[in-house]
Amino acid sequence: MRRKEFLAGMKAGMPVCVGYFSVSFGFGAMAIAQGLTVWQAVLISATNLTSAGQFAGLTVIASGAIILEMILTQLVINSRYALMSLALGQRLGPNAGTGKRLAAAFFNTDEVFALGMARGKQLTAGFFVGVGIVAALGWISGTAMGAVAGSLLPESVRMALGVMLYGMFIAIVVPQAREEKPILISVVLALVLSCLFAWVPGLNLISDGLAIVLCTVLAAAACALFFPVEEEEVAQK
Repeated sequence: MRRKEFLAGMKAGMPVCVGYFSVSFGFGAMAIAQGLTVWQAVLISATNLTSAGQFAGLTVIASGAIILEMILTQLVINSRYALMSLALGQRLGPNAGTGKRLAAAFFNTDEVFALGMARGKQLTAGFFVGVGIVAALGWISGTAMGAVAGSLLPESVRMALGVMLYGMFIAIVVPQAREEKPILISVVLALVLSCLFAWVPGLNLISDGLAIVLCTVLAAAACALFFPVEEEEVAQK
């Protein structure tokens, strides 16, 4: 039964694997462009499995920021995983031991979490880990291929591959922003804040890592203040 659940999870995770491969290919290429080696890029993806956190972390590394800025950046960007893991722990049930819960927590990404929570029947650790392993293989292999390509291709091509990342973010954000006003406002606000930190004298002295943290916190706080989610709305979701 455990093997059956694990294989079912691997099958369900194949679309995520394909999507992760394409996105992480861009990360691998960008990591090489920022001066990292192939093995450093692969090690980051193998130990983190967080797309937004890794891209932000790469910016912090490239800027030569201090370790505290890296900690703050990752804490802010990845804080959602704490809430997601709480919900996941309840779905796994009391039979899942500490080891299985730790494995599930490691593989807990937005897409893997969505597949696990959307499962019609009882969510098992075997199913969730099966999804996570397949997704992780796509993410790690994509990073490796992108890093190798980035180390072999000319600089002009490497820079072109880096644009793929921004295309991915646009493809993710624009459809949601068109449907929900709070998301559109948060995106515009974050964009304005980012421009201020980049061009306004005084503010442009703030390091890239700290600027990312401030933009994220300020944009999220503004939307939480002006567009609060009512308890009834949360219950319906």
